[in-house]
Amino acid sequence: MRVLVLGAGVVGVTTAYYLAREGHEVHVVDAATGVGTDATAGNAGLIAPGHSFAWASPRAPGMLLRSLLGQQTAIRVKLKPDPELYAWGLRFLRECTAERAVRNTLVKLRLCQYSQRCLNELAAEENLDYHQINNGVLYLYRDPQELEAGAKRMALLAEHGQKQEVLDADGVVRLEPALEPVKHKFAGAVYAPTDASGDAQVFSQKLAKVCERLGVTFELGRRVRAFMADGDEVTGVVTDVGILRADQYVLSLGVGSPKVARTIGVKLPIYPAKGYSVTFPTGEGYSPPTIGGVDEQTLVAWSRQGGGLRFTSTAEFAGYDRGWGPSDFSNILRIARDLFPDAADYTRGRCRSCLRPMTPDGPPVIGLGPHRNLWYNTGHGHMGWTMACGSSRALADLMAGRAPEIDLSGNEYRW
Repeated sequence: MRVLVLGAGVVGVTTAYYLAREGHEVHVVDAATGVGTDATAGNAGLIAPGHSFAWASPRAPGMLLRSLLGQQTAIRVKLKPDPELYAWGLRFLRECTAERAVRNTLVKLRLCQYSQRCLNELAAEENLDYHQINNGVLYLYRDPQELEAGAKRMALLAEHGQKQEVLDADGVVRLEPALEPVKHKFAGAVYAPTDASGDAQVFSQKLAKVCERLGVTFELGRRVRAFMADGDEVTGVVTDVGILRADQYVLSLGVGSPKVARTIGVKLPIYPAKGYSVTFPTGEGYSPPTIGGVDEQTLVAWSRQGGGLRFTSTAEFAGYDRGWGPSDFSNILRIARDLFPDAADYTRGRCRSCLRPMTPDGPPVIGLGPHRNLWYNTGHGHMGWTMACGSSRALADLMAGRAPEIDLSGNEYRW
C-alpha cells in the first residue's frame, strides 16, 4: 500500500518508520528543507510522562487573566481580531473544570507512558544515540507550601503507575550537584526517576536515515497546499509543484494541519501556541546540570542537548506569528542564571521560537476522520517529543486493522 505522510517533524518521521516496518511504500512530504526543523528542533528536550498534566485546568483562566493585565505568566494571550483564536479559546475554557482536567491528564499520561516504552524499544533496536539521559527529571518548587501542593497534584499520576519521589533541598542537591550554590532558593522537588531527556531533532534525523534504508522517500522543500477529495475519499494532495497521489494519507503537519484539512471541509481543533527556547554552549570551565528539570514557579524547563544546555518557556497564543525579540527571552535568561549561574556561556545563546499544535483539551488527534483514507496524527502540543513514538505506533496498528496496544479513547477525531 502506498502511504503519503504529510509532515517531517518527529511525529511524521516516526509515523513513516512504523508504517515502513509494516511493509508499506511510504513517501514523506514537507515544506521544510530538513527533517525536524520546526517545533521538533525547539522543544524542551524532556521525555516527561511525569508532567502529563492538561494545560486546561482550573488555574489556567487565572494565568490568562494575569497575562492580559500585563503580568509575566507561563500561558500568555495576545488579543487580536482572530475568530479562530476565540473559538478555540472558548473550547479551552470549557475544559478548565477539575473533572475534565483529570480526564484529559489521564488520557495524556496513558499515551506518554506507552510512547516512552516505544521510544526505548525503537532506540535499542535501531541503535540510535540522540544524546539521551535516562536519569529522571526534577520538578523544582521554591516554596514549601507549593511543594506540598505539587506533590498532591502529582499523586494523580502516581496512582496510575508513574513513579515519583518527593525530595527536600538536600535530596535535590545530592541528585543534582549543579544546584548546590542556590540550594537556599528552593524548598525541594518532585523527582520522576523514569522521565528522561534527549535531542528530538537528532533523533528524527537519525531515524529518517533508518526510514530511507527501509525504502521511505523524503521530499523536502515541497509545500502542501490542499487535499483533493471525492465524497469520503481523498484522491490527492495539491503541492506547490504538482499533485501527489497515494492509497492512504496521514496528516502530521503540526500547526499546518488545520489549514490543509479545511480544504476538504474538516475542522481540526488545533491552534498554535508559540514557545521560546534558547540553547547555550557548555564546555570546559562550566558546571551544567546532569539531568533535566522544570522550575514549577515559572514553568521554565531545561535539559542537556549534547554540548549545549537548553531552556524553554511560555505558551503564547498569538496566531501564526513566529517573530520574536530579545525581551521574549529575558525571563528564561533570568531563571537560567538564577538556578545555574555557572552552567553555560549565557552570552552566546541560540534563540528561536516555534509553534506548537495545541488542542483545547490537550490530547492529540489520532485515527480516522470523515474520510476513509485520511488518517490524523497531529495536535501533540508541547509534548510531541514525548508522545511521538506511541501515537505513531498506535496509528500504524489502526491502519493495519489491528487494535492498538493502548486505549485511544480521548484521542479520536473530534470537531
